[in-house]
Amino acid sequence: MLEQLEKIEERYEELTRLMGDPDVAQNYERVAEYAKERADLEEIVQTYHDYKAVMEELTGARSLLEEEESDPELRALAETEITRLEKQLEEMESRLWKMLIPKDPRDSKDVIVEIRAGAGGDEAGLFAADLYRMYTRYAERQGWKTELLSAHPTGVGGYKEIIFSVRGQGAFSHFKYESGVHRVQRVPITESSGRIHTSTATVAVLPEADEVEVHIDPNDLTIEAYGSSGPGGQHMQKNATAIRIVHKPTGMVVTCESERSQTQNKLRALSILRARLYEQERRKQEASLAENRRSQVGSGERSEKIRTYNFPQNRVTDHRVGLTTHQLNNVLDGDIEEFIAALQAHEQARRIEEMVTSED
Repeated sequence: MLEQLEKIEERYEELTRLMGDPDVAQNYERVAEYAKERADLEEIVQTYHDYKAVMEELTGARSLLEEEESDPELRALAETEITRLEKQLEEMESRLWKMLIPKDPRDSKDVIVEIRAGAGGDEAGLFAADLYRMYTRYAERQGWKTELLSAHPTGVGGYKEIIFSVRGQGAFSHFKYESGVHRVQRVPITESSGRIHTSTATVAVLPEADEVEVHIDPNDLTIEAYGSSGPGGQHMQKNATAIRIVHKPTGMVVTCESERSQTQNKLRALSILRARLYEQERRKQEASLAENRRSQVGSGERSEKIRTYNFPQNRVTDHRVGLTTHQLNNVLDGDIEEFIAALQAHEQARRIEEMVTSED
């Protein structure tokens, strides 16, 4: 860890020198680039300076304790100081390890969330609607903006599929842990016998990609307009505002009919397609690098049962970190920060352990 910190400190000092170079100062783009990199390193360098200062204090206190002729009161004071400094040093080491973890470049991105009803018929569709409400309420709590992109209602208040975007700083860094299979256990409204029914819904969280990251050749697309079945259906049917896009190279199909404007539906459909292609390419790159050992947390594999919502016991359990809460109504109202924080901590601990192991 110390070797990495020394290199970071050297780079920080080098950037400071470069920004003060008169020749460099004339190149505004270069200065801006150096300033951003330096700002990104500033917190970890400052923490490292504080860490070294505490280390010096600790060395001094230990030296005092080792002096045979030192005053008993001074020795007692040194022992107290050593205990305090060792605890402070441990906390700072933990903070520095976390700072050294490579940042996921996708964390700052906006996201597109796709929820699909799984096993369980109408009940699965109703559960998909519950999850949609849970996530939109959670986004509201974070001060993020949500926008419905596409929806296929079941007719009984549920959804076969619903797709929406979340825009806000760090949206992907929170939502990425929600990818996978969610399971609900409850007595359906239509079930007269009171039998507990188990249903599932799948959630896919895709970082939104821009046109620079994913280029889509218009010749690879088949775009069709059709009449929407949503609100105002008769009017929309005449104008064929809904859009279906087929990406011929991959066979991906995206539909969007949430807007009254064909142009808006087309733009939304393209943003969904772009996010799916971005995620597909990312997975291909991971496979090519032989990253077979992937963490269950945040990997987004749909075969994973990541969380269970049990209504009879008022219980929600996240199976990846073994966290259980008996506040089901609060969770479905968007209070999922406890789960997100636990998953983030779990991933940080795993990555720190990997870093330590690789150093050994």
